[in-house]
Amino acid sequence: MTIPHTTTPLFGLTEDHLAIRDMARAFAQEKLAPHAVRWDEEKHFPLDVMREAAALGMGGVYISEDVGGSGLGRLDAALIFEALATGCPTVSAFVSIHNMAAWMIDSYGSDEQRRKWLPGLCAMDLVASYCLTEPGAGSDAAALKTRARREGDVYVVDGVKQFISGAGASDLYVTMVRTGEEGAGGVSTLVIERDTPGLSFGAQEKKMGWNAQPTAQVILEGARVPVANRLGPEGIGFKIAMAGLDGGRLNIGACSLGGAQAALDKALAYARERTAFGKTLSQFQALQFKLADMASELEAARTFLWRAAAALDAKTPEATTLCAMAKRIATDRGFEIANEALQIHGGYGYLADYGIEKIVRDLRVHQILEGTNEIMRVIVARALIGR
Repeated sequence: MTIPHTTTPLFGLTEDHLAIRDMARAFAQEKLAPHAVRWDEEKHFPLDVMREAAALGMGGVYISEDVGGSGLGRLDAALIFEALATGCPTVSAFVSIHNMAAWMIDSYGSDEQRRKWLPGLCAMDLVASYCLTEPGAGSDAAALKTRARREGDVYVVDGVKQFISGAGASDLYVTMVRTGEEGAGGVSTLVIERDTPGLSFGAQEKKMGWNAQPTAQVILEGARVPVANRLGPEGIGFKIAMAGLDGGRLNIGACSLGGAQAALDKALAYARERTAFGKTLSQFQALQFKLADMASELEAARTFLWRAAAALDAKTPEATTLCAMAKRIATDRGFEIANEALQIHGGYGYLADYGIEKIVRDLRVHQILEGTNEIMRVIVARALIGR
């Protein structure tokens, strides 16, 4: 497979890019980082703080300006979500999922739908969840069983969605349902509002990480959803879901980069201060080499993610493949770097007070969601073999 170069400059950021990144980084350090460990321990969902981020334009990063969005590109989004994740990967990841769901409405919704929901979503007065995965349909997402049966002006929806971020707290659930035959061609997308009769939620999941956002089943039992809430025609729901995931994979990769950067920064500070055998850790060549490798791997992953973001903005034919590559590389390297940072801290890294073990726990799930990293390899392999 030949990957052509895009015309977007990838090896330097403009003044606008730097300003956007610095704004998000400053917000993360002031509003997220001081509270991240406590939010994790208390399983607190800081929606009020997310609304402060939305007031700065981060609730609708790449949503059209006519409905209150910031109208930015995918590289801008990558910079924002990486910066937010230096303060808390969990919060950054939730804001990124909210953005993905809002983008699906912006891109595939009617003008009426866009004006109904997007101003509130961009301000995060409304919060959105993305509902694709089911108890029996994870990596094989096209096998989803949630059924929407049309009765006049409504769909009657029955099924269960699994591992849904924001379940019970979100106002809108952008949900992939089966309206037709088996397979991808029978899937449609409905926007289901929280007060819909027949919509309920399972118990909150007990998780390894991502404790500052709720995760639960979304349960639909005879839920009556207006046909007017369908995005686009019937049968394109799987296409909508996958298009959303191209950007979602970049976003979650960026969150991994931010978490890894925070972990690396902590490791560097610790290595300069901690002494052993009469020297600081930073004076041992073995540790110097480890830190150098961590920084190099992080920068390589970041550069490639920017490359994929530029391709998605340019809508190149290779964008989906590049997004899959970037997601795998960024989330694998991000977790590895955070884990190495914990090792450099020794026993202290295992303690909650230092914040390293939280980053490790948070980043681990990035290798699973938005398509497992094994599925990312499937996407890349199909592109290679198909060509």
